[in-house]
Amino acid sequence: MRTNKDRVIMHSVMGKVSHPKFGGYRVDTDGKPYVIPGTGAINYNVKVGDSVYGWAGDHIEPGVTIKNEDGPSNHALNVFACAGNQAKIVTGDAKGAIGYVLGSHGGVDHVMVQFDQDTLEQMTTDDKILIKGFGQGFELLDYPEIKMMSLDPTIFEKMGVKEIDGKLSVPVTAKIPHGLMGSGVGAPYSQAGDYDLITSDMTEIKRLGLNSLRFGDFVLIENTDCSYGLGGYLEGAVSIGIIVHSDCIKNGHGPGISILMTTKKPLIEGRIDLNANLAHYMK
Repeated sequence: MRTNKDRVIMHSVMGKVSHPKFGGYRVDTDGKPYVIPGTGAINYNVKVGDSVYGWAGDHIEPGVTIKNEDGPSNHALNVFACAGNQAKIVTGDAKGAIGYVLGSHGGVDHVMVQFDQDTLEQMTTDDKILIKGFGQGFELLDYPEIKMMSLDPTIFEKMGVKEIDGKLSVPVTAKIPHGLMGSGVGAPYSQAGDYDLITSDMTEIKRLGLNSLRFGDFVLIENTDCSYGLGGYLEGAVSIGIIVHSDCIKNGHGPGISILMTTKKPLIEGRIDLNANLAHYMK
């Protein structure tokens, strides 16, 4: 497949481990208050490939969460750090350790990075992580109506995308109806952040086979155009995303999905493959 990979800029972005914040009770859809972990931190026991469900927390971000205090710099980190990019710790006892980017979490404007367990044990919340930002500007030259974003081109090459009758067959673990998408709709940039699969009706989630989702899963969202902003309904449009944070207890929220591919026309078909997960492609 012809791409412009050799012309895509690879440049540096960096962030510091984000200390978790506590703002009080988190309230579920039945009005019950909880004191539970949320976003930020080094999460020692939540990783890409784990289920997004069942955690005693809300909006949990697997691995290591990073951020910049300076707003424009943090926005650049969130836009230019793409799924699958190489990340390197540049301070502290774990200096030199290599990991990779999972994606960006909107609202809190965090980037999640994955490292092995030994590395996590050596890290502190003072550590800085340098990322080789590589992916924005990536194009499929024979499919100009398919917009690529926030995905390392090297990962795209590993996914096993097939060309069939003028369309792309993309491996995904699940297909999600547009009507189940919630928080994050209308965000102005599709290249940063995410929006949520609503899971308050778990009977429907199970009926659709969405109860087995994992961090790092590639999923298809039906009738959804994310060309310029998140979540526009458009019949026949297709978006491909990656799951970046856990299920949530708040109404209108659930597992967060960062967008990687989108088209206004039915040029992408999802091919169910349970190996369609970033952990599998990163080995």
